[in-house]
Amino acid sequence: MSELQKNLQAETTTQAEIDDIMKKYDRESNTRVWEGTPKKIIVGFMSLFSIYCIYMTLFSTALPETRLSLFLGFITIIGFLVYPVSKKNVRVNHMPWYDIVLMVLGAGCFFYFAFTAKSIIKMVANTGIGPLQVIIGTLGILIMIELCRRCVGVPILCVLGALLLYAFINQFTYGASFYKALRAIINKLFYSTNGIIGTPTNVCYTYIVLFIIFGAFLERTGISNFFISFANRIAGWSSGGPAKVAVISSALCGMVSGSSVGNTVTTGSVTIPMMKKTGYKPEFAGAVEAAASTGGQIMPPIMGAAAFLMAEYMSIPYAQVALKAVLPAVLYFAGIFIAVHLEAKKLGLKGLKKEDLPKWKFLLKNCYLIIPLVLLVWLVSSGARTMAYSAALSIIAALVIGFINLLINNRSERKDEAFGTVLKDTCATTFKNSVDALHAGAKGAITVAVACAMAGMIAGCITVTGLASILINAIVQIAGNATMIGLVLTMLCCIILGMGVPTTATYCIMASTCAPILIQLGFPAVAAHFFVFYFGIVADITPPVALAAYAGSAIAKSNPMKTGVNATRLAIAAFIVPYVFAYSPAMLLVDTTPLQVCLIVVTALLGIFGVAAGIGGYIFSNTNPVFRLLIIAGGLMLLVPGTLTDIIGVALVAFVCVADFLAAKRLKAA
Repeated sequence: MSELQKNLQAETTTQAEIDDIMKKYDRESNTRVWEGTPKKIIVGFMSLFSIYCIYMTLFSTALPETRLSLFLGFITIIGFLVYPVSKKNVRVNHMPWYDIVLMVLGAGCFFYFAFTAKSIIKMVANTGIGPLQVIIGTLGILIMIELCRRCVGVPILCVLGALLLYAFINQFTYGASFYKALRAIINKLFYSTNGIIGTPTNVCYTYIVLFIIFGAFLERTGISNFFISFANRIAGWSSGGPAKVAVISSALCGMVSGSSVGNTVTTGSVTIPMMKKTGYKPEFAGAVEAAASTGGQIMPPIMGAAAFLMAEYMSIPYAQVALKAVLPAVLYFAGIFIAVHLEAKKLGLKGLKKEDLPKWKFLLKNCYLIIPLVLLVWLVSSGARTMAYSAALSIIAALVIGFINLLINNRSERKDEAFGTVLKDTCATTFKNSVDALHAGAKGAITVAVACAMAGMIAGCITVTGLASILINAIVQIAGNATMIGLVLTMLCCIILGMGVPTTATYCIMASTCAPILIQLGFPAVAAHFFVFYFGIVADITPPVALAAYAGSAIAKSNPMKTGVNATRLAIAAFIVPYVFAYSPAMLLVDTTPLQVCLIVVTALLGIFGVAAGIGGYIFSNTNPVFRLLIIAGGLMLLVPGTLTDIIGVALVAFVCVADFLAAKRLKAA
């Protein structure tokens, strides 16, 4: 064992500490405790649910109302089996009677609609729903709202509550009685595909659940450790290497995990102690991991599953969404990477020793672990199969690769045992891992499905009341010809609405409320949707509700607010790049040429460097305040599309760099 590994062993976060951090900052981790036979039954049921989702997605031809209602009915059952009324109300193998009642009633409401879908559709078209349907729909919505409170959180419910109240008021203004208003709202939100079983739920059922299951299988192949080892080999040797390792590994792991907090805790438990040991301050170490993990949500090809929703909302192929996301993601991580490098130079930090780096031979020998991910990207981008079939085939590939990896490791460790014995044990372990993956996939689907159901109702409320056009007209009038004002107002809305809300739900809300505003202001639809997506994501690292940053601070044992501020500073590219592609959609490969793209990439990278250097206050030496302002100004000029601004920006950045280099040289000579 190397000296570094010995030192890290004392600082590495234990599994118990990781669980505590997840429970504190990640609502999804506050679950019931099942043991023994009850646990086996529930794990088996949830595993079968995952198989059911795969089968129904691939082969079902039932009505959307039937398929989606059945899906939410099962989600209600497993949701109440997993999430207690509060994290303080947890006892081993215990489920209160009122939770059983809520589970049965909630699931029953959705199953009722699923099995009577045809007759209810006819009823809606002819006479409208009756009192029984109103009661069932109301119960179904209220119980789903309670499940949302348990597993997603209150922020999204505040938005929904305000919109539901507005919907009632809107109905009353037209002279409707309370019953008629309730009936109209329930009809729209429960019994139509424009509400709780709307586009977000449909995309969740059709695509996202399969990719969550795929991510669960992929994690069990050992790919996360491979990504960390690969990042160590690539960047671990350079100045402040561990922080760069955190950036690379979190980008790779985050695109699969789909959770900023989850990725911060899992990869951060390894990378944050390494950064601290290298010499980074705890606040900076926690911030690096939080910023990079949050960026995993914008990292193609998976983008935390929101890419599938974006494809649906923009009516373009998923492969195009992933391709358009490449350049902004590169700039985001380049900004963090540059800031990390300059901080390392400022502190005089070194990289890892050669003996502590993974060997290329080890990496090449294990590169087969990425085959499922490569297969997924190829199948989706080539259009050879539908996304559902691509995900299903990739799940099978992950299962096979996991089996091969386990067999190789077992055979290596148990050379003296008969091959048949090793093979039998490997098969048994693979089966257990498969059940665990299916169970984890079902558990991961709960929060996403519930959040999508809430987002569907939010969109339904906006549609039924005409609020979208009112908001659009209000902001368009405020902004006038100053589109920058419209962008700033939209940014603030996205950050506020995105606080404490999962990635997929955040985007659903933004796509329904904020993206149409930007489209009305004249921005291309693709740029508008990417703009709101980016600012919804950065809410995870923007104080005061910076959950990913707070999770990173818990591991780093640092001040949470300082960690959040540092994470925001490191992720400054996420606050600038959306404005760039809003005014220059060529960055998103909209109506552009290869030459234009190359020019944008070069100027944007120089601009990000200028801004990061100015904020960090170091290039070759500690930069004086005047030079810091000049290089920030130069960086921003480079990020503004236009030949004149590019020339001025290059001149300012070059001037400050040369002046700082000469100042550092004089300081060294003295």
